[in-house]
Amino acid sequence: MYPFFRLLKDARRAEGMPRLGLFDTHVSHHRCLPRDLDPWNELNNGRTLTIYDLGRIPFAMRTGLIDVLKEEGWGLTVAGSVVRYRRRVRMFDRIEIRSRFLGWDRRFSYIDQSMWRPDGDCSSQAVFRTACTDRNGIVAPERVMQAMRHAEPSPPLPDWVQGWIAAEDQRPRPPARG
Repeated sequence: MYPFFRLLKDARRAEGMPRLGLFDTHVSHHRCLPRDLDPWNELNNGRTLTIYDLGRIPFAMRTGLIDVLKEEGWGLTVAGSVVRYRRRVRMFDRIEIRSRFLGWDRRFSYIDQSMWRPDGDCSSQAVFRTACTDRNGIVAPERVMQAMRHAEPSPPLPDWVQGWIAAEDQRPRPPARG
C-alpha cells in the first residue's frame, strides 16, 4: 500500500518551508520501516522508488509546481527512471533524500534524487523522467516553465543523462515478446 500518511506528513512539513528556486535542492529525512523491507531485511527496490516519491512531491510543492498543476488542472507522471543502488539500507536506518531539478528537453523534465545514510555514504541515486499531463497527453515543458514564470532555457543536461535519454530512444516500443 502506498504510504499516504507519510506523504501527508512530508507535505505538511514542506508547506511550512521556504520556497525553492527551480534548481535548488530539497532535503528530506526518512526512516526505513518494517513494511519497507524485502525478504533480505533491506529496503525493497520498489519501495525505494516510493520513498523517492516522498522526497519528490514536497520538492514539487516547494518549487511551486504543485500550485501550477492545480491552477492548470494538470497531472504529473513519471515516464521513466534509472536507479543505481550502492549501499544497503536496513530496518530503522535513517536516510536523507536530496532532490533537484536537472532540466528538460522537448518532451520531458529530469529530476535527480539521491539517498544518503547518516555516515555520509550514498545508498542510491535515481534520475526520473517526468511529465505534466492534461487530457490531451503530455504538456510541453516550455509551457510548464511559462506557467511557473520561469523564462530561462533549460541548462544543458549532464552527459550521462543525455546518454540515458539516447539509450531509451533506442529501446523498442512495444518491447519484443520473449
